Amino acid sequence: MSARSKFEYNPFSTWTFWATSSVAGAFVLTRYEIVPPWFKTTASLLFLAQWFTYLTYTIVIYPRFVSPLRHLPEPDGNAFFSGQWSKIVKEPSGIPLRRWTNEIPNNGLIRYRHLFNRDRVLVVSPKGLAEVMVTKSYDFVKPDFIAAGIGRILGMGILFAEGDEHKKQRKALGPAFNFRHIKQLYPIFWTKSVEMVDAIISQSIGEWASRATLDIIGVAGLGQDFDSIAKPDTELNRVYRAIFQPSRTGQILALLQFFIPSFIIQNLPIKRNEDVMAASKVARDTSQRLIDQKRRAIAAKQELSPDITSIALESGGFSDEDLVNNMMTFLAAGHETTASAMTWALYSMCQHPETQKRLREEVRQHIPDPHSTAITSEIIDNMPYLHAMCNETLRMWSPVPLTLRDAAVNTTILGQFIPKGTKVILCPWAVNFSKELWGPDAEVFNPERWLAPGQANAGGAQSNYSFLTFLHGPRSCIGEKFARAELAALLAAFVGKFEVEFRDKADGEHILIKGGITARPRDGLWLKIREVPGW
Repeated sequence: MSARSKFEYNPFSTWTFWATSSVAGAFVLTRYEIVPPWFKTTASLLFLAQWFTYLTYTIVIYPRFVSPLRHLPEPDGNAFFSGQWSKIVKEPSGIPLRRWTNEIPNNGLIRYRHLFNRDRVLVVSPKGLAEVMVTKSYDFVKPDFIAAGIGRILGMGILFAEGDEHKKQRKALGPAFNFRHIKQLYPIFWTKSVEMVDAIISQSIGEWASRATLDIIGVAGLGQDFDSIAKPDTELNRVYRAIFQPSRTGQILALLQFFIPSFIIQNLPIKRNEDVMAASKVARDTSQRLIDQKRRAIAAKQELSPDITSIALESGGFSDEDLVNNMMTFLAAGHETTASAMTWALYSMCQHPETQKRLREEVRQHIPDPHSTAITSEIIDNMPYLHAMCNETLRMWSPVPLTLRDAAVNTTILGQFIPKGTKVILCPWAVNFSKELWGPDAEVFNPERWLAPGQANAGGAQSNYSFLTFLHGPRSCIGEKFARAELAALLAAFVGKFEVEFRDKADGEHILIKGGITARPRDGLWLKIREVPGW
């Protein structure tokens, strides 16, 4: 049995238990005339009384006087019924948690209360993070409401598989993501990066980055060029904008999942649900068509392209459904996350213009001509300042600000008892900014921290767990090497050709962050771009 199954719907959940006991109690009270037979509202009154008692206990009494987590340090200013929830929803994901990490004395765990005073445990120390992500990784699973929301679109690929199923998929996909294979993809990364900079006109840079990364994951991940750079209104590009750039309605529906079961929200007869399901069908049909093409090529003994899906298909470890689910995951994870990182890299360079000149000199020294130089992994990987810029961007602007886990069993973290069902928070936007882990300049964009002797992979931090962008352990991002190489190619091609600055001063000083699956500037990132001669 997988860990996921422990969180499936239980017919004797709290609501059904109280409803059943209320009806039974009312029957007994009226049947044996303990209350007058004309007292027809007995069941309703019992139900309300039981629920009032239950809610009083869970919202007021348990979190304050009973919870085994009540002695952990927590932020001040809890609202009576909703803890820190109102503060959390007012700021981008991860920002309040970043503040608490640096301001609240702790031994690796911080407790805060969410809506209805539900306990959350924020893990901030390397030792605690190692327990959650490595030594006890399968004690902690993705929450059901996330799997039910995004999982209904992407399917149960490696991102949402749990337990033995996750181990099986991770093992089967491993060869497609090892560095030996990723090295073969560098020319694809570079070709699409150059195509992007050759095509750029006055648009939000986020749009260009998104189109370029969709094309890259199409060619390198699925063996199909979606041609999004040249044709931004292709069906698949529109599909992913519909899914991953949700409207206000989509944000409201996501919020309602805290109150209403996901299956009810997903079946509401509203346009957002119809758009999501239609978009999902287009993406899944596209994925299935590509798999069918590859299977016919294998049957005809034709050589497949060295893309990730081809290698997974040749491994024989996946059914068509599993392959489609993972192709959907590759499209999503390999598309929006790197586009977000590219956007923030350019934002940081506009804040620190001196970094652009230095990076451009390094890129042009190693790549004299972007169109004729034969790009290899050795060329891209031999630019220390480029990788320092990428690492610092990924530290400060992790595309996914935080991720949640449910304790699948009663367990412990750092010796602290964690009850089954507790939400555990892994927050790159907090850990990557921890002054205890990164020093007093943790909140400063400083690529130099990655250039000190022996610090090319550590940035001055004392533990690998200080850098949480790709997580760690069995549930770490399997595409980390892919994403790093892709970002390096995109950034090198862009800075090699262009000098950038904010369109106006306000664009840099008053950036608003849009939450969601990835963190982006709410109104896009608008830049003044000037081509620098000589390349």
